[in-house]
Amino acid sequence: MAKSLSVVLLACALALLASSMASAAIVEHSLYIKNLTVNHLCHDQVVVSANGSLPGPTIRVHEGDTLVVHVLNQSPYNITIHWHGIFQLLSAWSDGPEYVTQCPIRPGHSYTYRFNITGQEGTLWWHAHSSFLRATVHGALIIYPRSNPLKPHSYPKPHPYPFPTPYKEVPIVLGEWWNANVIDVVNKAMSSGAAPNISDAFTINGKVGDFYPCSKHDIYRLKVVRGKTYMLRIINAALNNQLFFKIANHTLTVVAVDASYTDPYITDVVVVAPGQTADVLFTANQTVGSYYMAAHPYVSGVRVPFDNTTTRGIIVYNGSTSSSTPVEAVLPAFNDTPAAHKFYTNLTGLARGPHWVRVPLHVDKHMFVTFGLSLDSCRSGNGTCQGPLGQRLSANMNNQSFVLPHTLSMLQAHVFNVSGVYTADFPDRPLEFDYTNPSLSFNQSYLFAPKGTKVSKLKYNQVVEIVLQNTALIVVENHPIHLHGFNFHVLAQGFGNYNDLRERKKFNLVNPQIRNTISVPVGGWAVIRFQANNPGMWLMHCHLDTHLPWGLATAFEVENGHTPLSTLPPPPKDYPKC
Repeated sequence: MAKSLSVVLLACALALLASSMASAAIVEHSLYIKNLTVNHLCHDQVVVSANGSLPGPTIRVHEGDTLVVHVLNQSPYNITIHWHGIFQLLSAWSDGPEYVTQCPIRPGHSYTYRFNITGQEGTLWWHAHSSFLRATVHGALIIYPRSNPLKPHSYPKPHPYPFPTPYKEVPIVLGEWWNANVIDVVNKAMSSGAAPNISDAFTINGKVGDFYPCSKHDIYRLKVVRGKTYMLRIINAALNNQLFFKIANHTLTVVAVDASYTDPYITDVVVVAPGQTADVLFTANQTVGSYYMAAHPYVSGVRVPFDNTTTRGIIVYNGSTSSSTPVEAVLPAFNDTPAAHKFYTNLTGLARGPHWVRVPLHVDKHMFVTFGLSLDSCRSGNGTCQGPLGQRLSANMNNQSFVLPHTLSMLQAHVFNVSGVYTADFPDRPLEFDYTNPSLSFNQSYLFAPKGTKVSKLKYNQVVEIVLQNTALIVVENHPIHLHGFNFHVLAQGFGNYNDLRERKKFNLVNPQIRNTISVPVGGWAVIRFQANNPGMWLMHCHLDTHLPWGLATAFEVENGHTPLSTLPPPPKDYPKC
């Protein structure tokens, strides 16, 4: 009997192994980074694109697959590609941030990114991580549940999600458009010390919509069948703006954010910060006709210039006439912080759902990280700069303004023990002051942050809790903070200065939302917790594209574990040279 049971168990184990191997595939793509001429707003503009399209190609994989992407740089600029939200377990060399995990791919050169999709499913995205090129070099990255071993390449997934299977799935990539070369835009800002020029338009799947000049036909249309339910995979690929999104006369049900399932949340408006994603269901249950979908900025900063335009697309029911006027979508006011905060704080994680990770209850390392704008001394030849107080705009975390190296990637320096590239002395706590008091916005005692490349060293598997605290320096605004290499639990968020005695009682340790990018409330704070189970060098930064070159960033140096499965391998042979 015992021998018979052993044979059965062995047969089951072999069948499980075979199924796992059969269900994992190698998915291979090539991205050709090259110039493309695009016409928007009565204007031809040369932009950098991937494969001659904007947005770039949607990449589809299943959980468990290995993704191999050959990037060939045929553009005139250095570039890297970041796989936003992918864990990169033991593949940190493929994470992509310039000079953090790799040196840039030079014009005329190539690099192959290779990594496994482990323990993730949902909507993520890929984008350039060099200068402002993210504006036009980006695309959706959709991870389906692990495939049926009998049909390893079937799309969409061959078995249900933890919610009713939609009739159709549609990526909705929200972008930002300049009638200018975005490299010139950022170079002018960095040279003058001022903020960059604001964008000229927003886009839905590369179309600006009919609110703009010369754009009556430059609009995205989605045809739907009445009575069917659709899943929109919404991605905010804009550089510098959070966005409200709405469909006229339709309710939306959020079922996932940042490729992590949520309890279903019914709403009429979705808010996504740069870098964030949201999977939402909507049922075409209205009278046959046309309905606008629309997006415009959520802007929390007072007296901050911004692009106050609206992009629109059209939901077109089968059977509607071409002459029907679409129903208007009424978005919240640009500064509707209560609407944005309601959305962000009402989301909860789908506990016990696919890939759910419980909140680690024991914390090994506590950090308190303030962040916001600051100033750098003017070094202009004529002695004046165009930033506040005649200085240069800068940014900081814990009064340290981050500077990227240029001689070697930080990951190389970490793995090969090269000194002089960075220091592991990023402070766990900030200089103390009344962080969110607007009367201190231009107090020069706090405005100037020293430049440097400082990281925080973590032991493998340490559990880290971080209080992320906005400040009122220069301007009071909301900041999206993105952590590479990990997801994190969002335990709580609120306004004002964080008070541990008061706020810790509000922590959600049961079913908090899980994210890779958190929109920290304007003049407020958020508390996140993650386990450092991924060796490498992992950037944490503001996902507004001006703020990284200004210095609103730091990085975590995670040591190897004590087994081969917790040790980062050496770089690939085609790893770019600096």
